[in-house]
Amino acid sequence: MDEVNVNIEQPKPTLLQRLKAWTDEHMQGDPVIWGIVIALSILSILVVYSATGTLAYKYMGGNVEYYLFKHTLLLVLSLAAMWVAHKIDYRYYSRISRIGLLISVPLLFVTWQYGETINSANRWLTIPIIKQGFQPSDLAKLALISNLAAMLSKRQHNIGDLKESLIPILTWCGIICGLIAMTDVSTATMLFATCMLLMFIGRVPTKYLAMLILVGVLAGGIALKLGQRGDTVMARIERFVDGEVGFQSEQSYIAIATGGVIGKGPGNGTQRNILPHPYSDFVFAIIVEEYGLVGGGFVLMLYLLLLYRGMKAAANSDRAFGGLLSAGLSFMLVIQALINMGVAVGLGPVTGLPLPLVSMGGTSLLFTGIAMGIILSVSRGEIDEDINTMSGNPRNLAG
Repeated sequence: MDEVNVNIEQPKPTLLQRLKAWTDEHMQGDPVIWGIVIALSILSILVVYSATGTLAYKYMGGNVEYYLFKHTLLLVLSLAAMWVAHKIDYRYYSRISRIGLLISVPLLFVTWQYGETINSANRWLTIPIIKQGFQPSDLAKLALISNLAAMLSKRQHNIGDLKESLIPILTWCGIICGLIAMTDVSTATMLFATCMLLMFIGRVPTKYLAMLILVGVLAGGIALKLGQRGDTVMARIERFVDGEVGFQSEQSYIAIATGGVIGKGPGNGTQRNILPHPYSDFVFAIIVEEYGLVGGGFVLMLYLLLLYRGMKAAANSDRAFGGLLSAGLSFMLVIQALINMGVAVGLGPVTGLPLPLVSMGGTSLLFTGIAMGIILSVSRGEIDEDINTMSGNPRNLAG
C-alpha cells in the first residue's frame, strides 16, 4: 500500500493569542502590577486633562490640549523607563544605588543653596540643554531605599552589630532625609517612615530603631531651624491641630462633598477652576468629584493591591535583597499615595506630595516608573542561570 503524506496545516494564531505571546515575552513579572500601572496611567491622562483644561486655555492661548500632550509624553517616558528597569536583573540595582547615593548628596546640597525657587523653597534644578526641571529628591528617595535594602541584606548575619551594621545605615538615612528636609519636610518625613518600616522588616533590633527615631528627630529639628520650610510646616501643623481649614482644604472638601457616590462625570468637575493645584497635590479631590466615592475607592483599592502584590513579590524572592527591595519601594509608593489622599479628605495637614502615577509631574513620574520597574524585576523571580561569567559571583551583586 502506498504511503499517503497528509500535510495538516496548523491554524494561524488569533489576534488574542498573538497579543498574549507578545506580552509574555515583553511584559514580564507580575501581571497584576502591570494591570495596576495601566489603570492608573489611563486615569491619570483623563484627570489631568480635565484638571488642566481651563489653565491651558488661559495661559496657552486657548490650546486646551497643551498640558494633555505634555503629561502624556512624560507618562509614556516613565512607562518606557519602567519597561527598561524591569528587564534588568534587580541584583544590579545594589551597585547602581550606591552611585545614586553618592550623586544625590551634592545634588541635594546644591539644590538647597542654589536651586530654582518655587513656593518659597529650592527644590528644583533646571537641566540646561532640555530646559526641564529636575527634582534631586526623587533620585535620592530611590537610591536610599535601594541601598538600604542592600545594606540590610548583607548584614543579616550581624544585624545587631552597632559599628559594622547600624552606624552606616543610620548615617545614610540621617544625611539623605536631613538634606531633603531642608527644602521639603513632607517628602523627608515620608522617606524616613519608609526607612523605619524597611529596617523593621530587616530584623533591626528595637533599641536601634529607637536610635533611628532619635536621629530623625535631630535631623528634623536642624532642618526646621536651618531649612527653608520650617515656619510653613509649623504653621500648617498648628492650623490642622486647631481645626482651622485653609482655602486649599476647603475647596478640596467641596469637590469631594459634591462628587457624591458616582460623581459628576469625566470633565464635568467645577472645583478644578478654583482649587489650587488640582492636577498634582489635590488631584484625588478631582477624582472623587468627577468619579465619586466609587472612583475614589477604586483608586485606593489599586494602591492597596499594589502593596499586596509588592509584598507578595518580596515573600516569593529567594534572596533577602530582592525581598527588602520590593517591600521598601512598595511601602514608599503606597505611603506617599495614602498621604496624598489623606490630605485631600482632611486627615492630615497640607503637603506637596503628588499621587504616584496619577499627578502631573516630570521627574516624579520618571522615578516612579523606575521604582515600579524594579518591583516588577523582583517579581520576575530569581534567575537560575549562573551569571558568574558576566560579572562575578551573583551573590555579591546584592552586597
